[in-house]
Amino acid sequence: MKRIVSFLFLFSLLLAACAPATELLEPAETIEPTPTLTPAQEPQTEAQASVAPQETPLPAIVEAPIIEAPSIINIEMVDQKHGWGLTETEIVSTDDGGLTWYDVTPDGLKGVGYLVFADFLDSKRAWVQLPDMNNYPNGGTLYRTSDGGLTWDRFATPFSGGAFKFVDEKNGWVMADLGVGAGSMGVSIFKTTDGGKTWERTYTNDPNIEGASDSLPLGGIKSLILPIDAKTAWVGGVVYAPGQVYLFRSDNSGATWKNISLSLPSEAVDSELNVQGIVFVSPTEGLLAIRMTSETPMTLIFSTKDGGMTWSQLPVVFEGYGILETPSAKEMIFYAADQFYVTKDAGKTVRKITPDVQFGDSILDMSFANAETGWIVASDVSGEYILYKTADGGLTWAVLSR
Repeated sequence: MKRIVSFLFLFSLLLAACAPATELLEPAETIEPTPTLTPAQEPQTEAQASVAPQETPLPAIVEAPIIEAPSIINIEMVDQKHGWGLTETEIVSTDDGGLTWYDVTPDGLKGVGYLVFADFLDSKRAWVQLPDMNNYPNGGTLYRTSDGGLTWDRFATPFSGGAFKFVDEKNGWVMADLGVGAGSMGVSIFKTTDGGKTWERTYTNDPNIEGASDSLPLGGIKSLILPIDAKTAWVGGVVYAPGQVYLFRSDNSGATWKNISLSLPSEAVDSELNVQGIVFVSPTEGLLAIRMTSETPMTLIFSTKDGGMTWSQLPVVFEGYGILETPSAKEMIFYAADQFYVTKDAGKTVRKITPDVQFGDSILDMSFANAETGWIVASDVSGEYILYKTADGGLTWAVLSR
C-alpha cells in the first residue's frame, strides 16, 4: 500500500556543479564517466536535468484520454513499461515507461487529492480507498479495476482508511486505522476473499470493540501490513522506546499475532527502531528494513530465506534518513543526502552514485523496476511536481513531465 505521498526525509545539499560520478564502496573505487569532446559552452552554476527525447508516440492502445504532463505526486511502477500514478486530482496509468499517461480516474474520485489510499497489484488490477470523513473510522468507498482503469467497481467498506495490500485479485488485507494517541494506535484487521466486495473483521486491539485482544499491542504506531497469502501477514511499526522492534506475524488470518525477535547490533540497544519496510519476492525470500535512530541515523537491512522464521543482518548499512526501494531480494536502491546507493548482490558491494541533478530534500516518491531503471517525483522551489526517469541506476536523470 502506498499513501499518496510516501515518507519524506530531510537531507543536506552537497552536490557542486560537476560531472556525475559513481563510487564502488566495496572495494573502494571511483568510476568517472568516459570523457567526450563537446563544443565550448558558458559555465553553468548548477547541474541541469536532461530532457527526455521527443519521440513520436505509437497509437494509443488504451481507450482512455491522454493527459499531458500530469503533476504526479505518487508513482508505482510494476515493471519497466507499466505503472500507475496519482495526482492531486487524477489517477493515471502508463504503458511506455512514463512517456505517455492516461487519465483513468473513476467517477467520484475527481479532485480528492491526498485523501485516498491505493494498492496497485499489476498493470491491470488496482484498488483505491476513499474515506468517508463523516463516518470516520467506520466507513468509506473502495474502487476496484481489473482492466487497467477503463472501468471501476465501487463498494462500501466498514473502515475508512489505513494500510492495505492485495495478495491476488481475490484476497486482500486491511489494517484499518482507528486513531492514534500518546504513542498508541488502535487498529482492526479486515480481510476480503472476493476482491474487496465484502470484508470480514478478523482482529482488533480496540478495547471498546467486542472481541478485542492484545496480541497486536495497542502501544506503538503501526505503519504497514504485508500479507503473504490468505493466512499469513506481517505488521510493522515503531515503539518510542529504545531497543524494541515492532514486528509481528500472524499465521491464522490475523486472528492472533506473534512478536518476532531479531538479533540486533549492540548499538541498537539504546536506539529507537522503526520498521521501514518489508518485502517478499518469493514465499521464502524477503528483506526487512529497520531505521535505527541514534547520533548517526542508520538503516539496517535483514534478509530471510525461510519465509521469515529467521532473519540475518546483511553487510550493508545505509547512513542518514532516506528512501529505500527493494525491487528484488538482491537489489536495493537507497537515497540520502544527495547520493544514491545501489546494490545488486544483497549488499556485498554497493555503488555510491552522485546524480546529475541536485535533488536535495525535494524527493516526494521513488519507484524502481530494477537496480538500473527508476522514477522519481520531486518538487521544485515553486512547488511544481517533476517526474524524472533514470536508466543507469541514478547517475543521469531525464525529465518526463512537469
